[in-house]
Amino acid sequence: MKKETQFLHISRPKIGIATPVNHNITKASTLLFNNSKDLYRSDINSYGRHGSEVHDALSHAFNVLEGGVATTIFPSGLAACTYAILSLVKPGDHILLTDSSYGPIRNFCMQYLLGMGVEAELYNPRLGSNIEKYIKKSTKLIIMESPGSLSFEIQDVPAIVKVAKKYNINTFIDNTWSAGISFNPLKHGVDVSCHSATKYFGGHSDIMCGVAISRTIEIANKIKQTAKHLGNSVPSENVYGILRGFRTLVTRFKQQEKTSLLLASWLNEQSKISRVIHPAHISHPDHELWKRDFTGGGCIFSAVLNPCSEKEVDKFINRLELFGIGFSYGGYESLCINCNPQLMRKKTKKPSGPLIRFACGLEDLEDLKNDIEKSLFKLQLD
Repeated sequence: MKKETQFLHISRPKIGIATPVNHNITKASTLLFNNSKDLYRSDINSYGRHGSEVHDALSHAFNVLEGGVATTIFPSGLAACTYAILSLVKPGDHILLTDSSYGPIRNFCMQYLLGMGVEAELYNPRLGSNIEKYIKKSTKLIIMESPGSLSFEIQDVPAIVKVAKKYNINTFIDNTWSAGISFNPLKHGVDVSCHSATKYFGGHSDIMCGVAISRTIEIANKIKQTAKHLGNSVPSENVYGILRGFRTLVTRFKQQEKTSLLLASWLNEQSKISRVIHPAHISHPDHELWKRDFTGGGCIFSAVLNPCSEKEVDKFINRLELFGIGFSYGGYESLCINCNPQLMRKKTKKPSGPLIRFACGLEDLEDLKNDIEKSLFKLQLD
């Protein structure tokens, strides 16, 4: 069954007489039982903070998406990542963190975990099997993100996982870019795959949610316990919205993926653009690796402008009419940001010119081209 069909029908309410198409939003703190012993069962939700029927339905949908054994839901993508990482480390441990990781995850590992006595070491995302050189006796976790945040390096996930398994090290990946549609890390042996469901799954830039999908019951239980210990709770309204977004996910993703690659190809031909950085574009240095492991692209990519001032970069973005100025992606509206203020790199080189990121929404491709073309025309290069 194709995913377009599958996602319309998974995690639906059991049909009876006059059954709603979607699960109900359950608002409750106290959950009542007719048997005292049931109150302490570990296999059911006994309190509103632990979730409801709609939470269970969404967890099941993500399990189907990536083939996980269990999914834990969090209030945001960042929370999903940090809770999962916390579940897999302890004081005295050493972790390897890709230099291309999402900024807040980088800060969490390099600052917060440091205060816990966990050593986080950055590595070049293109190391592949050479990551073995950085393994220590205390190494307990390897954190990946492929493509990398802002700079879109493709990591050799199978090679890294092979090394990790050799030394009994857990692996983690932020898989938000692919939405689990064009890349399935669990099939390559990754232990935890996290998503900012805020993005593609929400689809309308108005819901916050994140998930951690586990490959094994052992790791799933660790994440679940961390979530309970730290009082994790996600409003059922948000969970309902993400589950509803599942129904149209593939349709929206395919359209945005197509627009993204066509726009990148067009931009690559513009005289004021030095190069585009899109893994699905043939010019990308990791394109062959992307073709091997991925079945499609995503809605975001970056472009390097020819040398110009930061003032000119901001002017270029400010002139755009269809591209909103804001973080995130996967919503119906296109976005554009200046990456330079947040671009942190120690193990890889920064681009030769200003880096900007485009997130494609559902607008017409020609309209987006015209919007960029008008602003590029006024861009003053050095």
